[in-house]
Amino acid sequence: MKFEHHRQPLAPRHVFLRRLFRFIGYALIFLSVSLSLGVLGYHYICGLSWVDALLDASMILAGMGPVSAIPNDAGKYFASAYAVFSGVAFLTTFSIIIAPVLHRIMHRLHLNEGKN
Repeated sequence: MKFEHHRQPLAPRHVFLRRLFRFIGYALIFLSVSLSLGVLGYHYICGLSWVDALLDASMILAGMGPVSAIPNDAGKYFASAYAVFSGVAFLTTFSIIIAPVLHRIMHRLHLNEGKN
């Protein structure tokens, strides 16, 4: 997971694409764990069926909002915490995916800077 130093040459395209797909894989693993936490919480804490728990967790994680009414206070606390977590999870996922792209752009700019 090591990026090339700014003094090193730009990585070949196949190395960059392999790195990008690896980071996308990391992001998908992170999203899967986040969704699983939400499904388990909505099922066990909020008392929703597995399908409804999946729907609510997916909708919250995607930023769309809740679908089902939460019947108890513990479920409402969980739903609030999961909503805050989901906002951070979205930013984290985006950051994981964009990191190799931004590194390549910045590296290319630094390579051009050294030629002046």
